[in-house]
Amino acid sequence: MNEKNAQRPLKGRSLLCLPRDYTVIDIETNPTPEGMEPIEIAALRVTDGKRTAAFDEFVRPSRPVDGWITALTGITDGMVQHAPLPEQVLPAFLQFIGGGLLMGYNVHFDVNCLYDACLFHTGTPLQNDFVDILRFSRRYLKTLPDRRQTTVARFFGLNTQGAHRALRDCELCDAVYRRLRLLALDDPTFSG
Repeated sequence: MNEKNAQRPLKGRSLLCLPRDYTVIDIETNPTPEGMEPIEIAALRVTDGKRTAAFDEFVRPSRPVDGWITALTGITDGMVQHAPLPEQVLPAFLQFIGGGLLMGYNVHFDVNCLYDACLFHTGTPLQNDFVDILRFSRRYLKTLPDRRQTTVARFFGLNTQGAHRALRDCELCDAVYRRLRLLALDDPTFSG
């Protein structure tokens, strides 16, 4: 077991597959001396290729929202100061995602942050397996200047307005995945 897995021994597996049933997740975070804490959590459930339900909640942070987070996301102290506490939001999030497969863009960050937050605030770590769409972007879009989700979304002609908010990023991730999925299905060397 490598050192990273030793820190999160119950963390789900990173899979390379092309599911039609999954839940896209995304978080916005705020820095603390201990690391990053979620201040917005969103999830978008997809069943048989159709969006069927959504979860989107602010989480009250333990400290004021950092200025660069506000500049990036638009999330202000006023938006989160009366939000539910992590002890309230995280159990609802865990119930929403159930044991299903998760998906996200550069999702290791989100999974690690949520694993730690869920374990700390609820006693239950995030254990779901997950698919990282960034891996598909790296494989199929090698000529792009970078593989940020907004760059990839614009490459596919998607409107990126509202990016860097959790639910909008879930929607963008799902749209990007659907296009990358088609490329993977046409790739005879893909074995995921």
